[in-house]
Amino acid sequence: MPLTAPSLEIVARDAVNNRLDIVRNAQYCLTYTRPLVAAGLSWAELVSWWQQTNPAVAGDQEAASRTLCARLADSLASPSEEVLFHTYAALYFREGGSALPALIPQVYLHYDPYTAKARAEPGPLARQRMDFLLLLPNRVRVVLEVDGQQHYSINGKASPELYVQMVSEDRQLKLSGYEVYRFGGHELDRSAGPRAVAGFFREFFGRYDIPLPPTVPTSSS
Repeated sequence: MPLTAPSLEIVARDAVNNRLDIVRNAQYCLTYTRPLVAAGLSWAELVSWWQQTNPAVAGDQEAASRTLCARLADSLASPSEEVLFHTYAALYFREGGSALPALIPQVYLHYDPYTAKARAEPGPLARQRMDFLLLLPNRVRVVLEVDGQQHYSINGKASPELYVQMVSEDRQLKLSGYEVYRFGGHELDRSAGPRAVAGFFREFFGRYDIPLPPTVPTSSS
């Protein structure tokens, strides 16, 4: 969950047990250190981890939830992503909704510290970061992508090459066990975007049989 930041420096501290340590610029990235369980990753579990790693909010769940939400929001890359994240947070990161899946922004799928110029062969790894990730029960992994113009055009002109790259990466994500949903950045403006996001998640939770607690609103009004 990185902020816009200098490149991280990562070492394999224990290759057998897949232990990686960030040895430089770690302050720009959150590293969730608990094992992922079959129930997925809820907002309550993420807040609990945040309290464990931040003694200042260890005894105050409300403060922990608020500061974690602000920290995650710092990593958002566009106004459209802000609309999606803050709408979800307003609807679900509250009392009664904390058991619902955490919406995690800017998650590394993999990490390559080299630039495209530095890694000429075999080339940089594609799609290092996912816009948003939800870890649902039974190891269902869902990626949400928000597509701005940079996903399909160059200097305002449609780019078939960019489109091919995008759909090719989607196929690889799906073959790796992820489910992908895309939003067009244009549909997530500050006026109509919250309604679109709320409607999507109502259907989303129904699709994945995730019950809404009674205190969570079921409409966008």
